[in-house]
Amino acid sequence: MNEKQRMQSQQVQAEKPADKKSEKDYSKYFQAVYVPPSLKDAKKRGKEEVKYEKDFAIPEEFRGMGEGKRFYIRTYGCQMNEHDTEVMAGIFMALGYEACESVQEADVILLNTCAIRENAENKVFGELGHLKPLKLEKPDLLIGVCGCMSQEESVVNRILAKHHFVDMIFGTHNIHRLPQILNEAYMSKEMVIEVWSKEGDVIENLPKVRKGQTKAWVNIMYGCDKFCTYCIVPYTRGKERSRRPEEIIQEVRHLASQGYKEITLLGQNVNAYGKDFTDLDYRLGDLMDEIRKIDIPRVRFTTSHPRDFDDHLIEVLAKGGNLVDHIHLPVQSGSTDILKIMARKYTREHYLELVRKIKAAIPNVSLTTDIIVGYPNETEEQFEETISLYKEVGFDAAYTFIYSPREGTPAAKMKDNVPLEIKKDRLQRLNAIVNEFSAQKMKEYAGKVVEVLVEGESKNNPEVLAGYTTKNKLVNFKAPKSVIGQVVKVKITETRTWSLNGEWVEEAAAVKVD
Repeated sequence: MNEKQRMQSQQVQAEKPADKKSEKDYSKYFQAVYVPPSLKDAKKRGKEEVKYEKDFAIPEEFRGMGEGKRFYIRTYGCQMNEHDTEVMAGIFMALGYEACESVQEADVILLNTCAIRENAENKVFGELGHLKPLKLEKPDLLIGVCGCMSQEESVVNRILAKHHFVDMIFGTHNIHRLPQILNEAYMSKEMVIEVWSKEGDVIENLPKVRKGQTKAWVNIMYGCDKFCTYCIVPYTRGKERSRRPEEIIQEVRHLASQGYKEITLLGQNVNAYGKDFTDLDYRLGDLMDEIRKIDIPRVRFTTSHPRDFDDHLIEVLAKGGNLVDHIHLPVQSGSTDILKIMARKYTREHYLELVRKIKAAIPNVSLTTDIIVGYPNETEEQFEETISLYKEVGFDAAYTFIYSPREGTPAAKMKDNVPLEIKKDRLQRLNAIVNEFSAQKMKEYAGKVVEVLVEGESKNNPEVLAGYTTKNKLVNFKAPKSVIGQVVKVKITETRTWSLNGEWVEEAAAVKVD
């Protein structure tokens, strides 16, 4: 296979009319030579060598491209998408662009999309509809769609058919080629689509514009090989591929030297880290054991899969220090039969045994999870098994969802035989339990003093500050703005279902922290 085939770079050129006709008239000019993103290729997990590019640099010919121009990125979805946006913002800034706060001010608009749920896709297409009048008003405006949705054949086909004003579409594997894609869009009257349906590469030293200087995302791996039957992520993000530990440790040390107080290690399946290494035996536990020694107050990781949560990782997390006592551990269902249909490759009993091990090693651990209700063939008894597992584990909180099929996944071919009314009823009943347990967990904090990493002003009241405990509990309190970005002590005076209110404890007072 040659380089061109391996990269599978698909560029679509669609001639746009010179004059500004209506969308209806415009469509007859739209003639695309189109090779769509390949779901078949995205499913492959072969022995293709991962390209590891150590020193990314902006090509000299593109420097200054953005002088006098502004960009705006709207982000949908997970922390990985948020971090991808930080990288794209870094590339924009390196090209000379300036960030702006609204689409009306922008010369380039990117929608960084999520494909994990139908609702996320609907939001993106709704936003494209809102952007169409702006494009007619500002013909030189560039509009792009990137991220996970761009990796889906059906999505690109829909954009081609109904959203001709979009100038560029690119995927998750070629963010580093943003300068080339922008240049292509500027230099011709063509729609540019560059989507690589491939196993994936690792590109180091990409520029980043992080939000604030308190918390930072650090990618440690990309992709997923689990192929849960409901999930599109393995197709949109490629195979599991890990960054080298020395690169990660260097990045974390740099963040610590810049004064960041918390980092979150990111991966679609973060605790599969290192499984793809062929030259060393090094896993997530080893990485966290090294990061534990770096002078940064808090270290988190997300999102983990129960199959890869090994005993060594538990042993390292139990050492504490800057490794926080909160673990997000998606279970998805409490029924072994449903877990089998989901291809999660563990049983209810395995999950509960894992929880037992974690609690034995970290007695005060806070556990949160993800749960899907109304999966194809889910019976009332199987749903009740999920309820009973939730109670047995005693989760602090959960993200709960109604099942919706994602085109291209095995589950989409299953008969969606749980009526929507039943799905909604199960979600409501599950959420009642989730709320009840969350409120009970919060009540345990009444009168206690906790350490809070202050992130900024409360969304609801600029006179109030907000931050999080190590267990990821939101705390609101009044204090001088000067403590933003610091870890401070707060005495809890009021507990609510999803947050805590408290009083700032000045450092002069010696107070025992729970």
